[in-house]
Amino acid sequence: MEIKRVGVVGCGLMGSGIAEVCAKSGYKTKVREVSEEVLKKGQERINKSLDKAVERGKATPEQKKQTLENLSFTTKLEDFKEVDLVIEAVIENMEEKKEIYRALDSVCPPHTIFASNTSSLSIVEMGSVTKRISKMLGMHFFNPVPVMKLVELVKPITVLEEIFETTKKFAQSLGKTVIIAKDTPGFIVNLLLVPYLLDAVRAIESGLATKEDIDTGMTLGCGHPMGPIALLDFVGLDTTYYIAEAMYQEFKDTRYAAPPLLKTMVLAGFNGKKAGRGFYNYQ
Repeated sequence: MEIKRVGVVGCGLMGSGIAEVCAKSGYKTKVREVSEEVLKKGQERINKSLDKAVERGKATPEQKKQTLENLSFTTKLEDFKEVDLVIEAVIENMEEKKEIYRALDSVCPPHTIFASNTSSLSIVEMGSVTKRISKMLGMHFFNPVPVMKLVELVKPITVLEEIFETTKKFAQSLGKTVIIAKDTPGFIVNLLLVPYLLDAVRAIESGLATKEDIDTGMTLGCGHPMGPIALLDFVGLDTTYYIAEAMYQEFKDTRYAAPPLLKTMVLAGFNGKKAGRGFYNYQ
């Protein structure tokens, strides 16, 4: 099987980035959002990203033009009737994802592969609501998608080997390095990253140090490009909270238990850079 046409469900931070790299790599890419308003914001985000790439000499004006020509936008899942691969990039909520996969399963042709950009949730559980669980896997990109070179390919016990290999070649064709993980919460990266981020929040909560000193300690002391608190703001406090909750429910390990301070910040709407305020103020 050859993948030529791609559908992306979601045009937020992750979905718009995924759509951009697919279109930039020559794939006809259709992006779906729930409303015209949200869709327009996603289109604007893609345009700004492409403009930056041209300004920095990472792309030519002709490449930008070709990328935009490869993109189309819709508010209807019914428009995914001819895609070979669907990459779902919606909120980290199992019930919402299941609802989308039920709908996609009735719309997409039998050969279409389903790939979830989830960073923590069970692929098998999502696939259980479809009639094509053997054609479903995880495809976890990293933010910002046009810049980050990694894709975690999640291999559930249910996926056919030829489907997995086809999707792996597709990911590599996007210029990404692929690592392979089993279908367990957090996969590889978040299994190790989430406790580190939560410990940084606990350090602030306990008065151990300021957020600035924690970030400086990890950037200058460990050579990290970004400290854990700044990284939390960049990833999104709500996203990290949902991931931690899912992992804690699965493992019942206190390393994945969200600190009260993180929960309070999320309830207050201080979700990081995208909200204009997190641990740092971006307004």
